[in-house]
Amino acid sequence: MRTLSMKISDYIDKMSPLWVEGQIVQLNRRAGMSYAYLTLRDTDVDMSLSVSIPGQALDALAAPPEPGARVVVHLKPAFWAKRGTLQMEARQIRHVGVGELLARLEHLKQLLRSEGLFEPGRKKPLPFLPRRIGLICGRNTAAERDVVMNVRRRWPAARFEIRQVAVQGPTTVAGVSGALTELDAMSEVDVIVIARGGGSFEDLLPFSNEALVRAVVQARTPVVSAIGHETDTPLLDYVADLRASTPTHAATRIVPDQQEELQGLRATRGRARQALARRITEERRRLAATMDRPVMTDRHAIIASYRRDIELTTERGRHRVTAMVSRELDRVDGLSRHLRAVSPQHTLERGYAVVRHGDGGIVRDIDEVEPEELLRITVARGDFAARPVTSP
Repeated sequence: MRTLSMKISDYIDKMSPLWVEGQIVQLNRRAGMSYAYLTLRDTDVDMSLSVSIPGQALDALAAPPEPGARVVVHLKPAFWAKRGTLQMEARQIRHVGVGELLARLEHLKQLLRSEGLFEPGRKKPLPFLPRRIGLICGRNTAAERDVVMNVRRRWPAARFEIRQVAVQGPTTVAGVSGALTELDAMSEVDVIVIARGGGSFEDLLPFSNEALVRAVVQARTPVVSAIGHETDTPLLDYVADLRASTPTHAATRIVPDQQEELQGLRATRGRARQALARRITEERRRLAATMDRPVMTDRHAIIASYRRDIELTTERGRHRVTAMVSRELDRVDGLSRHLRAVSPQHTLERGYAVVRHGDGGIVRDIDEVEPEELLRITVARGDFAARPVTSP
C-alpha cells in the first residue's frame, strides 16, 4: 500500500497548476489561522472540490469572497500519502469577472510554450560579474531601491544604467519595451533587470503582454524578471533568462557577494599555501632520503666504480688488441715462409739457374739454342754470359 501511495503522490506532484472556475459553497476561515478552507461547486454539474488557500490570497482581493460567489482559483492537486487523501491547494483567487481574461492568458501561455519559448535550453546564462547592470523600473519605486541597495551591498563597485518608465497602466508595454531595446543596444550592459513591486492581477497584466514577452525573447542581453511577489507569475517570468521571486531576490542573483568571494579567495589561498607547504615538506623528505644513500655519503664511490669499469674495459681491450696483433704476425710470418718457399730465388739458391736468350727470353728447349749464341745465365748470386758447346 505504501508503494501505491508513493506512486500516486509522485504522479500528482508532476501535474501543473491550473485555473478552475466554480462557486463558493462553503468558506471556513478561523481567526489566527494562516490558511482558509473553502468548497467549490461546479455550476453546471453536481460536483464539488475542497480547496485550501492562504489567508493572504483572500486578503489580496478587493472585495472579500462570500458563499455563493463565483470565483476562479489557481490551484494544484496534492496527495497526502499518509492519509491517502487528495486535496487542492490554491495559490491565487480572483472573482469570476476575470475568468475570460485568464482563459486568454492561458491560451497565449500554451501558444508560447508550443513555440519553445519556455525551454531552458534557449535561456542565456547570466555573467558572473556584469560590467554594467541595466534596470527597468518605475519612478522612485521600492523595487528600484531594493535592487540598487541590495546589489551595492553585495558588490559596492556595481554600476547601473537605470531607465525609469511607467510600470502600470496603458503605457507600460511601450515604455518597458523601449527601455529594453535601448539597454540591449548598449555594449557594456551585460544583464537587464525588469523590476516591479507587488500589485493586483490587473496591475501586472502588462507583463503578460505578447509584444513585451516577444521583445524579451529577442533581446541578446540576458533578462531577469523580478515582477511582484513570489506568487505572481506573469508570462514574462516564463521567457526571461532568470525569474526572481522579488526585486531583492534579483539583486542576489545578478552579482556575487563581495564578502563571500573574498572569504572564498582567502580560503583558496590558504589551501594553496597548505598544499605548497606539504609539497615542499615532501620534496625535502625525498631529498634527505636521497642524501642518506651510501653512494651520496661517499661521493667519490660512484666515480671510483666508473673508474674501475673503465680500467677493466681498457685492459680487456689491450689484451684483445695484443692477441689480435700476435695472431696477425704469426699469419704474416707463415705467408712469408710460404712465399719464400715458392719464390724463384729460393729455387735458384737450391742450385738451379735460369738461361735466357740475348733478347731476354727464357730457354726451355735445347733446340731453341743457336750454335755460338750468347746466352745469359742467372744464378742465386748474380748472372753471367756463356756460349753453348758444340758437340764433336
